[in-house]
Formats: sequence, C-alpha cells, structure tokens
Amino acid sequence: MLTILGFTMIATFLVLIMMKKMSPIAALVLIPALFCVFVGKGAKLGDYVIDGVTSLAPTAAMLMFAIVYFGVMIDVGLFDPVVRGILKFAKADPMRIVVGTAILAAIVSLDGDGSTTFMITVSAMYPLYKRLKMSLVVMTGVAAMANGVMNTLPWGGPTARAATALKLDASDIFVPMIPALAVGLLGVFVLSYVLGKRERKRLGVLTLDEILVDEKVETKVEETETVLVGAGGSGSGSKTPVATGGSGSGTDAEDEAGDAERFQVLDPNRATLRPKLYWFNALLTLTLLTAMIMEWLPIPVLFLIGAALALTVNFPHIPDQKARLAAHADNVLNVSGMVFAAAVFTGVLQGTGMVDHMARWMVDVIPEGMGPHMALVTGVLSLPLTYFMSNDGFYFGVLPVLAEAGAAHGVTPLEMARASLVGQPLHMSSPLVPAVYVLVGMAKVEFGDHTRFVVKWAALTCLIILGAGILFGII
Repeated sequence: MLTILGFTMIATFLVLIMMKKMSPIAALVLIPALFCVFVGKGAKLGDYVIDGVTSLAPTAAMLMFAIVYFGVMIDVGLFDPVVRGILKFAKADPMRIVVGTAILAAIVSLDGDGSTTFMITVSAMYPLYKRLKMSLVVMTGVAAMANGVMNTLPWGGPTARAATALKLDASDIFVPMIPALAVGLLGVFVLSYVLGKRERKRLGVLTLDEILVDEKVETKVEETETVLVGAGGSGSGSKTPVATGGSGSGTDAEDEAGDAERFQVLDPNRATLRPKLYWFNALLTLTLLTAMIMEWLPIPVLFLIGAALALTVNFPHIPDQKARLAAHADNVLNVSGMVFAAAVFTGVLQGTGMVDHMARWMVDVIPEGMGPHMALVTGVLSLPLTYFMSNDGFYFGVLPVLAEAGAAHGVTPLEMARASLVGQPLHMSSPLVPAVYVLVGMAKVEFGDHTRFVVKWAALTCLIILGAGILFGII
C-alpha cells in the first residue's frame, strides 16, 4: 500500500506542476501533507517535516549566502570578462551560445557543487539568452545535464556515497568510468549543438542592432528598417546576422565583429563595478572554491564567511550593503523557500516509509533471469530511482540490496557501483535536488517547464553513458 501511495504522490506532484495547476512550493508542501493523512500518520506530520527541515537546513543556509556571494561578484564585475569571452566566441549565434552554456557549466562543475555551477552559469548566460530572446529552458536543461555528468566526480557526492555504501575506494569506481563519462559529456555537447541549431532556426533572421544594449543604438534600430540577409540568392535558407545602418563597405563578418565590441550584456558603466578590487575578488572566489574542494570548512560556513567578506570589502558603507542584499533578496527568498518546501516532501517520503517500500518493490520485480546482468539493471534503475529519491536514499538504501543480489550471480561490487552513477544527469533535475531550484529560480523558468523539456534529453544522456560503459567493458 505504501508503495502505491508513494508512486502516486510523486506522480501527482509532477503532473500538477507540469500542468501548472499548482506552484512548486505549494505542491511540495500540500501534496505530501495530504498523502501523510492518507497513510494514517497525519499526527506525525510535524515530526516528519521538522526532520526534513533539519536535514536540509544547512543546504538552505548555503544557498542563501551563496546567492548573496555570487550576486555581489556579478555586481562588482568579476564575471564580465567571462561574458565577454563567451560573446566573442558566440557573437549573435544561438547555436554557439547554447554550446557555450554546456562548456561553461561543465568547467564550473569541477568544483563539485551543483548550486555554485548553476549560479555562475546562469549569471553569465542569462543576459545573452534574454537579449537574443532564446529559450531559457534550453539554458537550464543544457546546464543541468552537463552538471549531472560532472557530478560523478569523486568530490561531487554520488561516487563517494557509492564507495561508502559498498566499502570501496572512490578512485577505483571513478577512474575506470572516465571514458564512459567522457562519452556522456560529449553527448551533452552534441545535444547542445543540435538544440542550438534548432534555436537558430526558430529565431530566424537576427541583426546585431536588435540586441545591442546601448540605448542610442537601440533607438536607432527602432527608427530604421531591419535589414534581412540570406532570405534569397543562395537558396540555402541560411541567415547571417548583420548590423543595419552601416556604410555597406565592409563584409558581414567585419560588421558583426565591429558591433560585437559594443554588445554588452552587463552594463559596463554600472555603479557597483569595482575594477580596482578585481584581483581581490578573483582570489577570494578561487580560495572559496579551493576550500570547498579541500573541505577545509563546511560549505555553508564558507559561503557565510565569503559573503560577509565580499560585502564588507566591496561595499564598506552600510547603506550600500543593504542595497546589495535587497537587490538579491528575491532570489534568496525563492530558492530558500523552495528548499524548505522540498523538506516537507522528503520528510514525508522517508518518515512514512514510502521510499523504503518503493525501493524494495523495485528490487523485487527484477526477474530472476536478470541476475547475471544486475549491473545493467542497476544502471537502468538508477534513472528513475535517483530521480524519485535522494542520492542518500538510493546509494545507502537501494544500492547495497542490488549489490547483494548481483554478488549472488558473480557481479562485482565495483561494476554495481559504476553502474549506479549512470542516472546522475537525470538526477540533477529531480524535484528533490535543492540545486535545481537555484537553476530555475535564477533563470526565471517554471520548474514544470524545465521538467517537461529536460527529462527526455537527460534520460538519453544517461543511456549514452550506460551504453558506453557496456561497450568499453566498464559495466
């Protein structure tokens, strides 16, 4: 009964948010509360919620101060060179921008923290997507998938959990998986190329004048007729971005290069810039990320100290500090509120025993003949199980049971552990992952829209990793 109710609760939640019948916060709170009553444990709802909030409180604190920290770094101009570098690569080409999003997310994911990755990636890319009127769910989907592949790094969480649960060395699990994960990351880049081509086709003809931030240039564009290039002549249907109002003496590429220098997605004259403190802020950020990787202090403490230092040094006057906090309060409230709402969902799932019954049912339905192929089974099961439950629940609750079943048929724990990592690209978009709320919150994307878009592509990425693992003899 608990198994059916557990799956029904998750399905109800996903359907309601994807159909936009309820907001994610309301659904995360009300649906589990209702099902808790159905289970007959309504009297213990308070205990379940408190347990869930207690377990996620450090994450909420980390996200609150991390948003403040990176928000200040954006204000003072730390990421302006990154944005300009991406712009130089992408210009006004949506395809290049989407590929740049995947590359940036993958690089930043080396710090092992999904929230940090999403904050930096969205901060750099959001203005580009907005100015070009590109689909924001493409940005969130590509970033989530790239981070999901990189989340398998030994310091990212899942690998360490698998190693702990099965009493293995994390490097023995991860190092042999590198070729399969590399194929998965390549798959994300190829997918970003395809999605970018689709965005380029959807947007049709673009001109750089249409996306210049300079108000004078925008005014000029409003007064002049847009020049459309590539509508005829070659017969290929290709469209080349050009600048209107030019002399016409240069080539399209020269016009584009010249106007790209004026294309700024972040106001280069904003009052919050601190160019004299650039290297201090860069060193502070590098130190913070190093401290996270080396685990010198708990991550919430590191971001709390980092945010305090960033505010104090860059904005020594208290009114300025208050202004910066107020500027980022919206993001802080949205994300932290979502995390605490998710605590209700996870608290009820775990407290009522639904998650345990669901896991046992999944294991029990595996046919006896699949015993020798338990690594493949584990890889496939990692997709839905890591999506519908936390990594802790899967790696400490389900994986040991699967590994025991595999051992009876000669499947080694190492193979089982490697296979368990396959589902991470999909896991990073799970409603139970706090970082995903940072992603959709900062990108101003509805969680339901993100879910509808990303699930199929993330599942495909997972299967690519699984297929590569089997092909290379890793799994």
